[in-house]
Amino acid sequence: MTTQNIQAEQFDMTRPLPVVQPWSEAFWAGAREGKLLMQHCKACSAVIFYPRKFCPECWSADIEWRQASGKATVYTFSTAYDMVEPRFWADIPYTIAYVDLAEGPRLMTRIVECAPEAIKIGMAVEVVFHKLDDQFSLPFFRPVAK
Repeated sequence: MTTQNIQAEQFDMTRPLPVVQPWSEAFWAGAREGKLLMQHCKACSAVIFYPRKFCPECWSADIEWRQASGKATVYTFSTAYDMVEPRFWADIPYTIAYVDLAEGPRLMTRIVECAPEAIKIGMAVEVVFHKLDDQFSLPFFRPVAK
């Protein structure tokens, strides 16, 4: 038995799941279907992410959901090689990034299907959904195929 296995027995290895709020239900339903949904304010045309009850620009409640293109560019990133919470040991190395969506918002995500050393700021990426369970899929991003 490895040290990692022994230590894993001492920790809660349950992966955290998102907390769904009434105003974020449509986002999670879209993600389950492989769609990246963004809120759009009908009053001021703001594109909103993360899901909210009111537009953060004009405070209007007149918000609708639209499917985003799924295209983005890497704004910044960091790769974890060690010293992460035990429930994420199996994922090492993994890269967390902020990506700028084509529609405007900046989203925190993971970069997948790419060696960490190949990731570059400004790199074109596209959304791909990672299924956690029957209720949740997370929007991750991978390099755009050339």
